[in-house]
Amino acid sequence: MSAVIDNVSRTFPGPARRVMICSALLGLAVLFYAWYGFRHHFFDLHIYYDALTWWSEGRNLYDYARPDAVQGALYFTYTPLAAMIMWPMVLLPFSWVAVIFTAVTAGLLVPTTYWIFRSALPSATRSSSWWLTAVTVPLVLIIEPIRENLTLGQINMVLVAMVMFDFCHALPRRRGYAGIGIGLAAAMKLIPAIFIVYLAVTRRWRACGVSIAAAVGATLIAAAVAPRESWFYWTSALWDSDRVGQAFYTGNQSVKGLLARLVAPTPPSTLLWGGLVLAVTIFGLHRAVRAHRAGNDLMGVTLVGLTSGLVSPITWPHHIYWFIPAMILLLVHARGWAARPRVLLWSGVAALYAMLVWGVVSFVVWPGAEDVPTAGPRDFLLRNLLVLCSLALLIVLPTGVPSAATSTPDRQGTRPAPGAVRRGLFRRVS
Repeated sequence: MSAVIDNVSRTFPGPARRVMICSALLGLAVLFYAWYGFRHHFFDLHIYYDALTWWSEGRNLYDYARPDAVQGALYFTYTPLAAMIMWPMVLLPFSWVAVIFTAVTAGLLVPTTYWIFRSALPSATRSSSWWLTAVTVPLVLIIEPIRENLTLGQINMVLVAMVMFDFCHALPRRRGYAGIGIGLAAAMKLIPAIFIVYLAVTRRWRACGVSIAAAVGATLIAAAVAPRESWFYWTSALWDSDRVGQAFYTGNQSVKGLLARLVAPTPPSTLLWGGLVLAVTIFGLHRAVRAHRAGNDLMGVTLVGLTSGLVSPITWPHHIYWFIPAMILLLVHARGWAARPRVLLWSGVAALYAMLVWGVVSFVVWPGAEDVPTAGPRDFLLRNLLVLCSLALLIVLPTGVPSAATSTPDRQGTRPAPGAVRRGLFRRVS
């Protein structure tokens, strides 16, 4: 990436060059969606909207079911707190809600990507970080994890932003409220609770306590407002993964999904799945702790995020946001390498990006193959592409701090001069 920018900089002046590149990339993203279309027709958003409308009419929130041709009945699966937060949407026409959800999902890519660059390149100027953000956002808009968020109408980017706010903003600045975003995200959907575990194993006790207090407090408030729904969710709906979808469905890119596709439609061995989940959790948290101790907390967060997708019973592509920081951190890490290994790593990131654009459910339909065992090596790879990529990243992501990306402030806390930063950030490394 730095070599490309360096080459272009010899031809165009800075501001004009940046506007031209960003406009071209954004235009390509728009053209992609003009061709691809919103082919899911906001299916998940319809579940939210219709279930909350059903609830507002006095019926049980978790009784609502929307039929699906592939997976059967699908239900509202978020916590009562999430339902309370999303409830105002029923006051608006669905078309307005769809526009708002699309704008929020796309919009949240901007601050989260900016936070990644600010954390990964601490010596970079703010303008450089914004420039890299402007280049990156159009590129990640078209990968399947983000594409599915947009076309399904998911709220996943809201949860991601809450987690990233804590780790990239509140915690580094030692704010007293650090952890509240993680706690509220966990109170809305259980999977983000793994980040509370990460706070505990890295001994950030204050933030861990704040996150637990936020999660418990918000859950108790929801229970006071909606006791019937809270009781049903925490005693029944939470434990029934079939309410979310079939484990063997190709879109389920978790370890359980991989196992289920090997023996479908028979459920996979619970003992085998439990053992693998335990092993992956321990391994992922171990590597995350190593990254944190090395001063690379963002890599630790990314490893925990990838781990969460692998160990969850159901992990749809739109849940695996964590490919984005993984790719950025790999590119940053390679800046100090010699030319040959750096090119090899760039090639690997490019291949990963291409696989994320292709995805597992966007361009391949598996008629009649969803509820049968995986047919052969080709089907196994294509139907488990994101699981295998997540596992590979969990193993190969470097836990150390890249020497070229770290430039510590001086004792007064000032950053290097802008000229030095620009040369360090955009130079070609041989």
